[in-house]
Amino acid sequence: MAHGILQLKSVHETKDRGYSHVAKAGKTLYIAGQVARDMEGNLVGKGDFEAQARQVYTNLKNILKEAGGNLKNIVKMTTILTHYGYVESRRKIHNEFFGEIMPPNTLLIIESLASPDYMVEVEAIAVLD
Repeated sequence: MAHGILQLKSVHETKDRGYSHVAKAGKTLYIAGQVARDMEGNLVGKGDFEAQARQVYTNLKNILKEAGGNLKNIVKMTTILTHYGYVESRRKIHNEFFGEIMPPNTLLIIESLASPDYMVEVEAIAVLD
C-alpha cells in the first residue's frame, strides 16, 4: 500500500516543529492533533476556548478539503481539552461543524497541551471515498 506525508498549503507549516499534519496510507488519512493556529502559524483565541475550538475544526475541514474529502470522511476522532468546563462549549461548536455527522470520538481532559496557551486539540482518522 502506497503511503506518504502530505505537504499541505491550507494549514500552518510544521517543518520547524518536528512533525507533519497528515500521513496518507491508501485512502486513509492520519491527521495529527490540530491546535488553534491559523495558516501563518499564529495562535487564534488566546484564552478564548470557543475561538480556539472553531480554529481547530476549521483546520480539520481545510485539511480534508485539500486532501480531497470533507468532515464526513472522518471515521475516528480524539479530542483533548484542558478543562472539564469546556465540554459543553466543545459539543456546541462540534455540532456547528458536524451537524448530524457523528464520528466516534474519545474525549480526554488533561492538565496541559504542548503549549499552555492551547485549550483544545483534535486528531482524526479519515477515509477518502
